[in-house]
Amino acid sequence: MAKILIIDDEKAIRNALRDILEHEKHKVEEAEDGASGLEKAKKGKFDVVLCDIKMPKMDGMEVLEKLMAHDDSIPVVMISGHGSIDTAVEAIKKGAFDFIQKPPDLNRILVTLRNALDRGSLVQETRTLRQKVQKGKADARMVGSSAALEAIREMVEKVGPSDARVLITGGNGVGKEGVARMLHEKSSRKGGPFIEVNCAAIPGELIESELFGHEKGAFTSAVAQRKGKFELADGGTLFLDEIGDMSLAAQAKVLRALQENRINRVGGDKDIKVNPRVIAATNKDLKKEIAEGRFREDLFHRLSVIPIHVPDLKDRTEDIPELVQHFIQLIGTEQGTAPKKITDKAVKELQKLPWTGNVRELRNVVERLVILGGAEISDADVKRYAGT
Repeated sequence: MAKILIIDDEKAIRNALRDILEHEKHKVEEAEDGASGLEKAKKGKFDVVLCDIKMPKMDGMEVLEKLMAHDDSIPVVMISGHGSIDTAVEAIKKGAFDFIQKPPDLNRILVTLRNALDRGSLVQETRTLRQKVQKGKADARMVGSSAALEAIREMVEKVGPSDARVLITGGNGVGKEGVARMLHEKSSRKGGPFIEVNCAAIPGELIESELFGHEKGAFTSAVAQRKGKFELADGGTLFLDEIGDMSLAAQAKVLRALQENRINRVGGDKDIKVNPRVIAATNKDLKKEIAEGRFREDLFHRLSVIPIHVPDLKDRTEDIPELVQHFIQLIGTEQGTAPKKITDKAVKELQKLPWTGNVRELRNVVERLVILGGAEISDADVKRYAGT
């Protein structure tokens, strides 16, 4: 049984749809205009929304846009008595699951509804799995009881509840994202979004659009308005990973956003208020980057209110036994198999390795040992497979 919202100003259409859906044992709620429908949709946790396009107070397209901005996992089926191909295409571009013309055909409604419910279930399952994987990854990066990790945990406990900006430093793969997620979970914003941006992975010409969004027509491929990461992280945490790779032009705009809590979308002239907590991370020496003219000193001071350094794995090898056990359990869960055992000699062999890729590299090696090693992972397995 699904929970379905019908938003339509025509009572006859609402009644007809209600009869069909309740006959299929679904729970139905109604709204007679766009504004009240949007309010209900945001509060009610519906499995599917059926929404008319032409309505008083707020038309269906606006309802669709605002609902997608609120939660794009909700399947929204648009209905119109004056439909055209252009209208249908516009609705789909804005996030609608499907488009149905009035008067609604019984079979078409039932097929569309079944497909929408299947899609909603898949989206939820995917999100749940992704959260589990991300949680496992983030938690792994703080597995261990070394003095260095204990100091970081203590710092997170103190700093997490505040809105202070944090700059996390450390090599590739040490677990900077894990520290950022812990800070988010310890904050009053933990119910809000955690939005991550890898500044090194986005081409320089696209970084401003990614961070601040863009208006329709701002550039050739901007076929619709798009919100940037600063807006999406409003009320939550924005994690700017590899901030040292950001262009100077983008740095200037980030600095303005941090100073004024306002942004402008690319191609727009309207100031938009934003309120994310910004956490940044880098594997670079930003003071050296400043001296060489590649990073703004004023932005560095804005970001580095609280500095946290995550040491390389080779400097805390006492954490390796706990990390190895954690990864063995995690990999077994992911693969649906019983976790393998590993000998003490094998763990000691792992502790001898240089780990230039840090925790990320260790995780990959453990997975390789689980797949290629014997029933019990031995020191001979480590010598054979860890360096390949």
